[in-house]
Amino acid sequence: MGPDWVRDAVFYQIFPDRFATSGRATYVEPWGTPPTRETFCGGDLDGIASRLDHLRDLGVTALYLTPIFMARTNHRYDTTDYFRIDPVLGDEEIFARLVESAHAHGIKVVLDAVFHHCGDGHPAFQDVLRNGPASRYVNWFSFQQFEPEPAYLTCSGCHYLPKLNVTNPEVRDHLFAAAEKWTRMGIDGWRLDVPYMMDNLPFWRQFRRLVKGISPDLYIVAEVWEAATDWTRGDTSDGAMNYRLRDAILGFVTDHRLGGEWLATELDTITGEIGAEAKGLMLNLLGSHDTERVLTRCGGEPHAARFAFSLLMAAEGAPMVYYGDEIGLRGFNDPDCRRCMTWDRAEWDQETLAWLKTLIRLRRDHVALRRGVESTVQAGENVIVRARTHPDETVLVLANRGNAVEQLAVGAGTGRDLISGEQVKLRAVAVRPWEVRFVRPD
Repeated sequence: MGPDWVRDAVFYQIFPDRFATSGRATYVEPWGTPPTRETFCGGDLDGIASRLDHLRDLGVTALYLTPIFMARTNHRYDTTDYFRIDPVLGDEEIFARLVESAHAHGIKVVLDAVFHHCGDGHPAFQDVLRNGPASRYVNWFSFQQFEPEPAYLTCSGCHYLPKLNVTNPEVRDHLFAAAEKWTRMGIDGWRLDVPYMMDNLPFWRQFRRLVKGISPDLYIVAEVWEAATDWTRGDTSDGAMNYRLRDAILGFVTDHRLGGEWLATELDTITGEIGAEAKGLMLNLLGSHDTERVLTRCGGEPHAARFAFSLLMAAEGAPMVYYGDEIGLRGFNDPDCRRCMTWDRAEWDQETLAWLKTLIRLRRDHVALRRGVESTVQAGENVIVRARTHPDETVLVLANRGNAVEQLAVGAGTGRDLISGEQVKLRAVAVRPWEVRFVRPD
């Protein structure tokens, strides 16, 4: 139904202004300055390219970049020119080099399609502000009045994010021309920003025909915070950002009122919402530029964050790591979750980094963890056991968030712990507090 490579992928999300800098930008704050919505820290495309070895060493195979087109803010969701790379980040030649270098590292590149709205600095919007109803672009937006002050539809009430009128053929042509330009430059997919707010599925079906007409191997993933049913049918996007899975995993990890039975029910509900065929195309995550950091959500407890990542990497779908989570970066919600990446290894949580590398290697080496269907074997107050089943192998994932050792009976015979190599008896597998074991039955 979607590009096959996604089922084996491990994604990494980068907020470009805060990941790495080449030093090309001027008039920026010193690297590491506490984040605000206004300050620029000078992260850029060359900076990203210089750190691709870090991604490859982690095991990343796909990169999702938040917006990189010309805008006024550091988040760049206020596009002023869809056809130009923001000069603070680089230019078209630098972008082409980044894509080429990422591909050489075995990493695909997915960009952000921000088509529900643009920025108030977009020339079409500025023309309407100057000329009012006489502007040739007046129908590119949804103005409700011009006097005494302009009033118009926006994204989430943000005055600097005017909503685009995508029912206007000129607007659609403008956006689709930009999408075609960047797609033909060799990217591997698009993430759709707030597509549900557009309330216009035909627009996204047309977008899909354009993108898939260039290559059916391109990935389209929608930002969705609730049930993703409309975005997993194969006529708009291939899959969706699985915030529902995030809520389920972090609920189990951080709220002891929510037990393993609750988690099992939530996971079954999510499967029902998206359908079994689409699960392998979902983009699974624990954090993003729109949420608090996973370590912060876990109360600053690294063992709890590692436990959550274990459940994420065990789930069906493509896992995504938000930049810095692999080394223990902290932060509350926007803008604090957008802190600068630290490249001083003395400040890294080496245990979390090593654990994530181990989890990603397990996914790479075991097809059941990438392509196996998933089901619940058993669940209790503090435990859940999931099975990933593939024709070539089965892997059991045994998780215990409690404070005592659990002896879990998961079958007859023996199996092997895929991390320690220990042979275990399936009728009594010992799982320590805050441990997740990966066991392959013999």
